[in-house]
Amino acid sequence: MAALREQGERLRGRIAAGRRESVERQHALGKRTARERIDALLDEGSFTEIDMYRRHQANGLRMGDNRPHTDGVVTGSGTIDGRRVFVYAQDFTIFGGSLGEAHAAKIHKVMDLAVSTGSPIIGLIDSGGARIQEGVVALSGYGGIFQRIVQASGVIPQISVVLGPCAGGAAYTVGLADFAFMVRDTAQLYLTGPDVIEAVSGQRVTHAELGGADVHGRRSGVAAFVHDDEESCLQDVRYLVSLLPSNNLDPPPSWPAVGATEDVRPALAEIVPVEPNKPYDMRSVVAELVDDGEFLEVHEYWATNVVCVLARIDGEVVGVVGNQPMVLAGVLDVDASQKAARFVRFCDAFGIPLVTLIDVPGFLPGTDQEHEGIIRHGAKLLYAYCEATVPRVHVIVRKAYGGAYIVMDSRSIGTDLSLAWPTNEIAVMGAEGAVNVIFRKELAASVDPAGLRAELVEEYVEQLVHPHYAAERGLVDDVIDPVRTRAAVARGLAMLRNKRKQAPQRKHGNVPL
Repeated sequence: MAALREQGERLRGRIAAGRRESVERQHALGKRTARERIDALLDEGSFTEIDMYRRHQANGLRMGDNRPHTDGVVTGSGTIDGRRVFVYAQDFTIFGGSLGEAHAAKIHKVMDLAVSTGSPIIGLIDSGGARIQEGVVALSGYGGIFQRIVQASGVIPQISVVLGPCAGGAAYTVGLADFAFMVRDTAQLYLTGPDVIEAVSGQRVTHAELGGADVHGRRSGVAAFVHDDEESCLQDVRYLVSLLPSNNLDPPPSWPAVGATEDVRPALAEIVPVEPNKPYDMRSVVAELVDDGEFLEVHEYWATNVVCVLARIDGEVVGVVGNQPMVLAGVLDVDASQKAARFVRFCDAFGIPLVTLIDVPGFLPGTDQEHEGIIRHGAKLLYAYCEATVPRVHVIVRKAYGGAYIVMDSRSIGTDLSLAWPTNEIAVMGAEGAVNVIFRKELAASVDPAGLRAELVEEYVEQLVHPHYAAERGLVDDVIDPVRTRAAVARGLAMLRNKRKQAPQRKHGNVPL
C-alpha cells in the first residue's frame, strides 16, 4: 500500500503540474492555467476534482500516441463563501482545450451533478473548439452540453467565463448561459473566425474586432460583464454567486436586516431634478436605495439607457430595473427592451423580487427602430413583466408616458405595489405634445399661439398630470416623500415576502422571441 500510495501521489502531482513548457506558454499569453483559475475562484482548499485520470480513447490521425490525463478539462466541485458550486475549467495547455468525446463526457457529468444537487455551474472557457481529429463525436459532445444547459435553465444558475478563445458551436455555451463574463485582450468569442470571414467575404478583421470582450460587452450584448484581467473577473464571479440562490427552490441568500424600513435618505431629494427634461444618473438613485450603496450592474456597457442591477435591500437580494435619463433621455429601444426582459425573466425564475424605477418618456421613435422590430422586442419586456410572479414594486420618479409606462411594470400589468414621487407625471404623453395634438386647430387659428399653448399646458397639467391624479384612481398606492423611498420600498418588499401566485396550467408560453 505504501508503494501504491507513493505511485499514486506522484501521478497526481504530474497531472496537476502539467507540462512545464505548456504552462510557461500559457503564462506568456497573460493567462492562468485551469487549476490556477479554479484556485482563484473557489474557497481555499475546497475543490474536489473528479475524473482526473480520464483519457481519450481515439486512435485515428495518430491520436493514440498522445493521451494526456484530464483530456484538457478540469472538473469538480468546491465552495464560494461556503456555498456549493460545480465547475469545469478547460485547459488550453492540453490540445488547446479542444473538446473531444472524453472531454465532453466530463463536462456532462459535472453538469448532471450540479442539477441533481441543486448547485450553480460555472464554466471557465479557454478552448480552440471541437477537436477535429475526433470528428462527429466532438460535435455530439457539444450537443450534449447544449441540451443540458437548456434543461437546467431556470433550475440552477449557469455562468460562463470566457478567458481565452471560444469559437464555432462552442460559443453557444456562452450564448445560452444566464451570465457571461469576458476578459479584455485574451477572450475571443465568435461563431466563424477571421480566416473564414476573409475567405467568404474578403473582409479582414482581427480577433478582437470580431469577437473581443468590448465587442460583446458594448455592441452585441452577449457579455454581461467585462473585465481587464482574470483576477478581477473571477472575484466578480464570486460576488455574483453571493447574490444568487443555489437553485430555483432555494431562496436567495439573505443577510441580517439593517433597518432599511426606517431609513431616511435626504440625498434622494437632491439627485433628481424637478425639471422633467433635465438628466441625472439613475445609478445614484439605486445607490441610495440599496444596502451600503453596493450593487452589481449587469450589462453595464450595453443598452445603457436602462440599468439592471443585483443588490440587497434590508439584507434581502433584489433585482432593480431603472430607466437611465443620462442616455437617450431614458427611452426604451430595441436593445434596452431585450436587456431588461432577460434580466426580469432571470430574477423571476430564481425568486428574486423586482424593483422598477420609472422615468421613461416613451419608446425611441424612428424608422430604424420600427424596422428593427421595436414592437417585437418591446413585447419581450412586456411579456417578461406580465409573466413574473415574484414580488414586484415600482417607483415612478418622474415621467411615465404612454406605452413605455405600461411596459415598465405598471399597475395594469401586475405590479404589486405602486409608489410615486410628487414629481410623477403619468400620462399618454407630455403636456406640450398632448396640447399640440388636442388643440392643433385652436393653436393654428390663434393670434397668440404661444400664450394659448402655455395656458392649455397649465390646464392639462392641473387636470390630468397632477401628483395625485393616478393615486385618486387606484393606479398608484402611495405618493411618497423621495427621502423615504428606501424605507417605503423595504416595507413593501417585507409585506410581499410570502407572495404566492400560481401560473396557469400550460406547457409553456410563446415568448415573442
